Amino acid sequence: MSDSLENRRPLKTRSKAWAGALASMLGKARISPDIISLFSIVFAVLGAGLLLLSGLEDQAGLRAACLIGAAVCVQLRLLANMLDGMVAVEHGLGSSAGPIWNELPDRIADALFLVGAGYAAWSMGMTAGSWLGWTAALLAVLTAYVRELGRGLDFPADFAGPMAKPHRMFALTVTCVISALEPLWGGHGQMLMLGLTVIVLGTVWTLVRRTRTLAWRLEAQRTEDGRK
Repeated sequence: MSDSLENRRPLKTRSKAWAGALASMLGKARISPDIISLFSIVFAVLGAGLLLLSGLEDQAGLRAACLIGAAVCVQLRLLANMLDGMVAVEHGLGSSAGPIWNELPDRIADALFLVGAGYAAWSMGMTAGSWLGWTAALLAVLTAYVRELGRGLDFPADFAGPMAKPHRMFALTVTCVISALEPLWGGHGQMLMLGLTVIVLGTVWTLVRRTRTLAWRLEAQRTEDGRK
């Protein structure tokens, strides 16, 4: 994975001592950032599998365990996403194929988690869950597309929310944890539906916001070029 300083997603966690120590350990071990990026897909596959199992499991305790496990996988995916950039930039281990590993695993992981959550809700009797999960996954890809489109036009990367990748994954983590508690009030999949709905609506707004910003930048550039 290769990561340039001007196009890094701003993350407060990156400055934490434990994050620096973990990145340093990986860097000293010469672990390739691309391999770290690959592990985000590994965690996503595991998390999606746990989500699907939660929808098929009748015992409340086992279903809750699957959902909590999925929430942990979401956070491990985000950890891998952060560490790959730190190891690439701060320890100089980025590869020529880094830009591919920086983006492609993210898109796959997003889809696995969101579609997995949708089918989990569907398996719990929420018939709209499958298409809601697919809609969330498609919108996640589109927000990344607009960001990269802007970069391709030589503008700075736009990581604006309110439902950028870290926000989506935080929302999904909270959704999984609350959904694990549903048996306490007799719920069965409603929280997954609610969480996915929030993600979809927030991602739509993010997509609109980033597209509007890109259009404004293009217009400003055109105006500036006309003055020259």
